[in-house]
Amino acid sequence: MKEYSACTTILVGKNASVDGSTMICRNDDTFRPITPQKFIIEPAAKGEKGRKIKSWLNKFEMDLPEDAQAVPAVPNVDYKNRGYYDESGINQENVAMSCTESTYGNERALAYDPLVKDGLDEDCMQTVVLPYIHSARNGVEYLGKLIAKYGSPAGNSVLFGDKDEIWYMEIVTGHHWVAERIPDDAYAVAANRVSIEQVDFEDTDNFMWSDGIREFVEEHHLNVDHEGWNFRHIFGTYSQQDRFYNTNRVWYGQKYFNPEIEQDPTDGDLPFIRRAAKKITREDIEFVLGSHYQNTPYDPFGKGTEEEKHRFRPIGLNRTQNAHILQIRNDVPDDKAAVMWLCIGGPTFTPFVPFFANMNDTDPSYNNTSMDYNMDDAWWYYKSLAALVESHYPQFVQLDTDYLNELNQYYRHRVHDVIEGAGEKSGAELTAYLTKANQETVAYTRKRSEKLWAQMMIDSINMSKLTFNMDANL
Repeated sequence: MKEYSACTTILVGKNASVDGSTMICRNDDTFRPITPQKFIIEPAAKGEKGRKIKSWLNKFEMDLPEDAQAVPAVPNVDYKNRGYYDESGINQENVAMSCTESTYGNERALAYDPLVKDGLDEDCMQTVVLPYIHSARNGVEYLGKLIAKYGSPAGNSVLFGDKDEIWYMEIVTGHHWVAERIPDDAYAVAANRVSIEQVDFEDTDNFMWSDGIREFVEEHHLNVDHEGWNFRHIFGTYSQQDRFYNTNRVWYGQKYFNPEIEQDPTDGDLPFIRRAAKKITREDIEFVLGSHYQNTPYDPFGKGTEEEKHRFRPIGLNRTQNAHILQIRNDVPDDKAAVMWLCIGGPTFTPFVPFFANMNDTDPSYNNTSMDYNMDDAWWYYKSLAALVESHYPQFVQLDTDYLNELNQYYRHRVHDVIEGAGEKSGAELTAYLTKANQETVAYTRKRSEKLWAQMMIDSINMSKLTFNMDANL
């Protein structure tokens, strides 16, 4: 059964970030709160003939190249029923990809280029692309050729990043798509609807598109504007769901990065590309990915009316299975520049742990996730921690905030110290060193999380309603 991914995306150009990094970021939100995931390394291949992939969700299959780079991935545990969904990763050439955000084309365009039932869907997309690409731009080109050959069974938005460029690609019909390069000094927020606006077909440095898309639009009279070629207007939707489920998330992200701009949360034409009021930090992104309309009437934990508190779908959800920030730095050597910040459990209450992508394994608590509840697994542990915080939100939110702030302070120093400690290491020696460092970071995070867990459990016991005070001797 196809399950669409109701995700939120943030893209940050290198001159828009505080440290010159590019960052592609996303929440993986499914339509069920429990979809266990693991964090693994998909191994490299060299001269391996006869490699194939077959989807568990439809009849798609294809031959794979003989050579492949190793990539980290965050697939479903129950892949035979839910699909592979490798989700996100950074390959050995420091190219990042994130690829399971459902995006919807309108019925006018789909009437003439319907979705391809057994085409290349998001469940296999990262697996057949990321190990074989050499830049963000090459990622768009590579995936575009696959969509031309196999078609797409669903609308999807796909993120690519390297140290210089970020590209956002929207696949909206069976074979048609457009990709836009995010300007270096800009950011973008996207949320399950077509985001790209005016396309400049003369500007091949910043736009790419499927073969024949202009002729397709002209032949079928799809351009609704008097002037220009607005991809959102031509292929996108403007539904009730968009107004209360999608555009409001873009509104809140832009409100955070540009508080000086007044906008309507139900406006279907919020700009896609924005310049932030100040340089964007990783912590800013973490806040937005875990946000729930704080400091507005729409916060489910706030003081608005019951109608206001449930008017809009928040960005951070209990259905967020993982969140990630794929960072490529420009201020350190390439073999230490790629960091995958992974949040297992939900970004509202649990931390984004830094993993140097130049690793040969992940921690056992991440790569051996069980389908059944198991507190030894990072996925189950941090899901449980998030549930405990939310169960007594007024009492625990400050404890949790202090915990996250303390860990972020530790992570900043930790990443710096690991890089400094690497010295002149290179090749396999450096990979082994960074792998061990990642696992030590995991261990520290778990130890600090246990401290928070203990405090919340003690406080929960003291908050019990099954108590009665009448006589100090009783």
